[in-house]
Amino acid sequence: MAEARPSEFELIKRYFAPLASDPGSVGLTDDAAVITPRDGHDLVLTKDVLAADIHFFANDAPEAIAAKALRVNLSDLAAKGATPRGYLLGLALPSNWTADWLERFCNALAADQTAYDIKLLGGDTIRSGNGLQVSITAIGELPTGRTVRRSGAKAGDVVFVSGTIGDAAAGLKARLDSGFAAKHNLTAEHEAYILDRYLLPRPRTRLASALQTRASASMDVSDGLLSDCGHMARASNMDFTLELDRIPLSPALLQLKSACQQEYIQCINGGDDYEILATVPADHAEEFLDSASSLNCPVTRIGCVASGSGDVHLNNHGDPVAMSPDDGFRHF
Repeated sequence: MAEARPSEFELIKRYFAPLASDPGSVGLTDDAAVITPRDGHDLVLTKDVLAADIHFFANDAPEAIAAKALRVNLSDLAAKGATPRGYLLGLALPSNWTADWLERFCNALAADQTAYDIKLLGGDTIRSGNGLQVSITAIGELPTGRTVRRSGAKAGDVVFVSGTIGDAAAGLKARLDSGFAAKHNLTAEHEAYILDRYLLPRPRTRLASALQTRASASMDVSDGLLSDCGHMARASNMDFTLELDRIPLSPALLQLKSACQQEYIQCINGGDDYEILATVPADHAEEFLDSASSLNCPVTRIGCVASGSGDVHLNNHGDPVAMSPDDGFRHF
């Protein structure tokens, strides 16, 4: 027999109060949290809303849903050069939620709070009329005036990206099509890897300090590498030239590229990578590479910035490629 569901206030006391150890949250016993930035520091705030069957599958494990909801926000903080400080959680639960599901969800949040040194500050829990929705507002901190915007790219900068690209989009394809891996000769290890990359983002929080000191512009890759390059190019009013042959790929994506160029290109701009896209002045590029390596967060040069009006140009082994950066993920 399923455990009886707690009332609203018992729910807060049992599941969420243990996550709120920051003094500013006062144990979730008040209507609002109060936090004060350290002297000489700014607060950076970001919010992502995740909805069932849009950003995750409704039958995904609660642990994976919790981790993804928090981590996509941590990725945004990292891209600004900020260190996580705390977060607010909005949870709209469907009518069939259970105490066991919520306990597993909160246990996963607790694990990530430890892993990423962040604490719950407050939030709200309501009944949803249209499936599970999770909204997180994350708060980070960094020295005053050091926020790295997407609009700071300058002519002569080098374009870098962290990690590997396209894995999460390939994982979504594999999730939607059980024959995807076999069709493209992906091994069982390849399939497991891309499925995991889709389910569990890996925010590059370690890279924040290097971005803060070296990068001229930065953002995380959520809509697709080419699309997000377009966002950054337009915000900076600069032209970007990307070299497709330099984009870092996992063994799984290398195999997909070999098997089907069209599927590979779709994955490159498919989104959900949560890697860091950054521009760095050329005279700091080597230092940035070294810093990223020392932080165990490798980055790869994939292009350059030139004066222009916000366009993205694509080359492959030096030859121009006709492809629209606007083919990435869009909600509307």
